[in-house]
This record gives sequence, C-alpha cells and structure tokens, in this order.
Amino acid sequence: MVNRYLPMVSDAVAVDGAPGAIGPPKRATAVAVLALGTACWAVVAWMAIDMNNPLAQLMMPPASSWTVANVLAIWSMWAVMMAAMMLPSAMPMVVTFGRLCSHSGERMRSGAFVAAYLLIWSGFSVGATALQWTLQATALVDPMAVSTSAALTAVLLLLAGAYQFSPLKRVCLARCRTPMGFLIGEWRGGVPGALVMGLRHGLFCVGCCWALMALLFVGGVMNLAWIAALSIAAAIEKLAPRGATVASVLGFALIIAGAFRLLTLMI
Repeated sequence: MVNRYLPMVSDAVAVDGAPGAIGPPKRATAVAVLALGTACWAVVAWMAIDMNNPLAQLMMPPASSWTVANVLAIWSMWAVMMAAMMLPSAMPMVVTFGRLCSHSGERMRSGAFVAAYLLIWSGFSVGATALQWTLQATALVDPMAVSTSAALTAVLLLLAGAYQFSPLKRVCLARCRTPMGFLIGEWRGGVPGALVMGLRHGLFCVGCCWALMALLFVGGVMNLAWIAALSIAAAIEKLAPRGATVASVLGFALIIAGAFRLLTLMI
C-alpha cells in the first residue's frame, strides 16, 4: 500500500525541481488548527478562572456519586483539555499532511485526519474520566482532581519518569517527531485513508504522552499553569531539535521528584 502512494507523496514534496522541498504553506490548514487550538485553550482558561459557573461546578462534583450530567461534563472537560494540550505539538504533522493533500487535490482529507486524531484523545478522555472517579471515590484526589495523597503523587511522578525511558515511549516519540517519515510510511488514499492515518497518529501520540497527562492528577485539572507546563513539555519533546534528549532529562527530573516525595513519606 505504501508503494502505491509513494510516487504521489514524492511528487508533493518536490517543488521547483528540489527533491524533499515542501511547497508553499497551506495557510488554511494551519489557521484552522490554530483557531481550534485557541478556542480549546479559551475554554480551559474559562474553566480554571470561572469555577463558580454552574457548568464548571458540574465538572467538580464534591463527592464520587456523580450524576450523568457530571460524567458528561467531566468527559467534555478532559476532551477539550486534551485537544488544547495536544494540537500545538501536532501542528507540523497536520500542516504537512494538508500540503500533500492540497497538492493532490484532496483538501477534505485534512479535516478527516484531525477529526480522527482528536477522536483518539476523546477516547483517552473516557479512561481519564473513569480514573478520576476512581481516585475521587477512594479519596486520593479532591473535586478538582488534585492529589490529596503523597503516595499517589510519588507513584505518578515515578511512573511518568520511568516511562520516559521505555522502548514504547521512544518509538512513539520518534513517530511524532518525524512528520514526513510517518506520512510516507502510513500513507493511505481517500478520506477513509485519512481517517485511518489520523487514528494511527493519535495512537502514537497517546503512546508518547499518556504518562505526562496522568500528571494532571498531581496538579489538578483546574490548575492552568500546571496544564500549560505539561503541554509545553510535550511540545518540546516533539518539536525541539534535541527533543529526545529533553525527554530523557525530563524523565530524570520526574524520577528525582518522585523519589523525594516518596522519601518524605518514610521520614
């Protein structure tokens, strides 16, 4: 299947006779993704600032006896928050994909790719919602999902730090850091193909970042500074020239922080 579409991809990344060069940026794709990401960040900021709003209150039930409205509100909160945190670091992949599709006259495929990518994070949000309920039911987090347990905090920090050095993390991070490598290796035609590619990129992205996202249970889902810090960390790993090295440094820092927190429990 890759060989079938490789000629088209190769043509799309060659402009003015320069192999490997990418044509003029397709601003519509970049602007659309930027607008969506900005809107999601605006919602996240509103949730963190106006916590007395009735809708925000639905996202912070005081007890684990959640209503259906609580479940839907909390899932929506996670889904919007994941979109806000992940879209900035996915921008190079989405824009590159948009350029290739525009070259081949298949502009609608970009929307399908992004929708499928966000669908994966929406699925992740289902698991995050279930985990939040479990942690709140066991009194390990408060209504804003801030850890109330030093042991939980230590475990989450150590888990996130150790995962930074895992083979799965390395594989997923490498796929996220090389848009052209991913697109050439995963290329499929048509809108259905774009959906599959978006799903697969979303899975690699979750594989890369799930442990960092679990740290939201350390600082809380209403802590705007903490949300931004984790988003920046994920973006640096994927976009910085030496992102893999940054990931390792971050891993060491998280392990040290977790070990220190664990040590305070023993003293």
